Amino acid sequence: MKFGIVTFPGSNCDYDAYHAVIDQLGERAAYLWHKARDLEGVDVVILPGGFSYGDYLRAGAIARFSPIMHEVASHARRGGPVIGICNGFQILCEAHLLPGALMRNSGLKFVSKPVRLRVENTDTLFTHRYEPGQVLRMPIAHGEGRFVADRTTLDRMEQEGRVVFRYVDVHGEPTTEANPNGSLHAIAGIVSAEGNVLGMMPHPERAVEPLLGSVDGLGIFHSVLERVAA
Repeated sequence: MKFGIVTFPGSNCDYDAYHAVIDQLGERAAYLWHKARDLEGVDVVILPGGFSYGDYLRAGAIARFSPIMHEVASHARRGGPVIGICNGFQILCEAHLLPGALMRNSGLKFVSKPVRLRVENTDTLFTHRYEPGQVLRMPIAHGEGRFVADRTTLDRMEQEGRVVFRYVDVHGEPTTEANPNGSLHAIAGIVSAEGNVLGMMPHPERAVEPLLGSVDGLGIFHSVLERVAA
């Protein structure tokens, strides 16, 4: 299987994603430049973290208009899997491939630390290798990670099981103290209505081997690998 990792000016987690795919999954990967108009036959697209276009205007606002995003949107409309991590999540929201928006952290500071996530829905393309309610440990590194949406959208997402990861404490509870950015409903990751687009602020590609302090991110990669390969 082949993964395509989009590189924008300012991306800084594309190499992490490449390492996860090549060295941990043992699958093929290709870097896709933001000006490209060809996905090179990839099966899964990853929009990595970083500061695309310097986060000018707002995070993801300019990257949303990159030529490659036309191809990413077409891939998603065909049912192709897309994973947006951190800045990639922001880009997906700006491109309206996911609902809501990512705003400045409630503390108005950049936050970089490990956090705990609870798996809310295991019946998705990206999470079926986890257990319901499983608590994962992954790092975050962002200044604009506060997920917001209107009440109707939030209610619909909750009812449809589209909230797949939620910030929780060591006991698995979504407390205010455990929420690193003030996201509404403690949301850390969501999927599209069709279930083939995932956006999340924590970095699973930085949690794929013991040396990095956690292997909890591997479940996402193995989940999509298994479903797409099948």
